[in-house]
Amino acid sequence: MSRHSFLESTIQGFTRAVSKALQADHAASQPGLLQRLDPRVRVIGILTLVVSVVICRRLAAIAAILLVAIAIAVAARVSLASLAKRVWLVVLGFTAVIALPALFITPGEPLFTAPVLHLSISVQGVRTAVLLVLRVETAATLTTVLVLSTAWTHILKALRSLHLPAEVVTMLAMTHRYVFLLIETANQMFESRKSRTVGVLSGSGRRKTTARTAGVLLSKSIELSQEVYLAMLSRGFRGEVRLLTDFRLKPRDYVGLTAFLFTGCLAVWMGR
Repeated sequence: MSRHSFLESTIQGFTRAVSKALQADHAASQPGLLQRLDPRVRVIGILTLVVSVVICRRLAAIAAILLVAIAIAVAARVSLASLAKRVWLVVLGFTAVIALPALFITPGEPLFTAPVLHLSISVQGVRTAVLLVLRVETAATLTTVLVLSTAWTHILKALRSLHLPAEVVTMLAMTHRYVFLLIETANQMFESRKSRTVGVLSGSGRRKTTARTAGVLLSKSIELSQEVYLAMLSRGFRGEVRLLTDFRLKPRDYVGLTAFLFTGCLAVWMGR
């Protein structure tokens, strides 16, 4: 692979990351069913469903919550294709690797035995692996729908209004802002390197250049962390998220909160 193609692929990756963030902001402004609810109701409702997923022990109950999450995504006008690419396939790949040993080490009734390797897959092992994958997929879907349907500042203010410590809110706000600054800095560095590269570098030259770029980016990230924090302090940020609009509960918010709580409690009761 040439240095030119490596730089282009890296820059394209950074550009895709920024475009995904812009798509999330666009989805949050859509007139969906979830967007009409108060941000505090969304946060409490989604967290309730996530907790119920963690507590549930039955596959049927977790699968039902996953269907509810998909229905919420459709109602919030979140693209299912985007969820499949950004959440379901990625989570499936990582979780499957973690759940794979459970197929062989979980004792129980043998389902399949490899005659050569002397390894057996138990029914209980399959159930444990499927339970883990389904649980993670459902929780990731719920949280992703929340992030895509709610502006980040609204989530922070909702968390703060629920008496989350200001230190935690500050850390989340800085992390969110810092990620974009880091992506922008890395994008500028790779574009600068690309404009100054002539010809094709050898394999060792590409590795040295990549290592040097990573080192410079690390040092810049340390400096940026302090600069971001000072910039936020200079603009009056003290851990309290302030918006031009205040949160006010309406009748539909009480209905939505009741529906979330009822669904979560019903799932926990079914998944005992």
